[in-house]
Amino acid sequence: MPRTATIRRETAETTIELTVNLDGSGNHTLATGVGFFDHMLTHLSKHGLFDLAVQCKGDLHVDAHHTVEDVGICFGKCLAQALGTKAGIRRYGSATVPMDETLVTAAVDLSGRPFLVWKADVPNELLGTFHSSLAEEFWRAASSAGGFNLHVVLHHGRNAHHIVEAIFKATARALRQATEADPRATGIPSTKGVL
Repeated sequence: MPRTATIRRETAETTIELTVNLDGSGNHTLATGVGFFDHMLTHLSKHGLFDLAVQCKGDLHVDAHHTVEDVGICFGKCLAQALGTKAGIRRYGSATVPMDETLVTAAVDLSGRPFLVWKADVPNELLGTFHSSLAEEFWRAASSAGGFNLHVVLHHGRNAHHIVEAIFKATARALRQATEADPRATGIPSTKGVL
């Protein structure tokens, strides 16, 4: 059964259509109007091996905040929808990713319970039209809407671009691992019987 989902969401601030295929190959079509954000979503798709299509028209005359946060909400909802009952998945995933002077670890539990732990002191910088603080906003929105635990730890790093990119790559790889089918599992990976 294909593990895909599409979300259409319209507010006074953004209009978004987002589609994800968890069993893809990293194909992506991205148009958020925020260049650096599209660059990060490319990494999410490529390193997660998710096919990802995002069309977003946001109030960029204000700033990129609503666009980034609302795309995060849509990604989280699509992830949860595409996973269905979560039967047969690994559930947990983690990855440590270096990028030049930067080292980041991301750990995920697709528990159905949203929680974000963000231990990443990202330098406050504007990366194109994307403020570096928006990385945390994206992942908070995604984990909340998607109902998963996400822990992000920046071990060291100085360059804001490298740090944000390593966070997206590490989280993508952790999600890829957590969403993968476990060939030894037959049911829902919880003693509760439901996630």
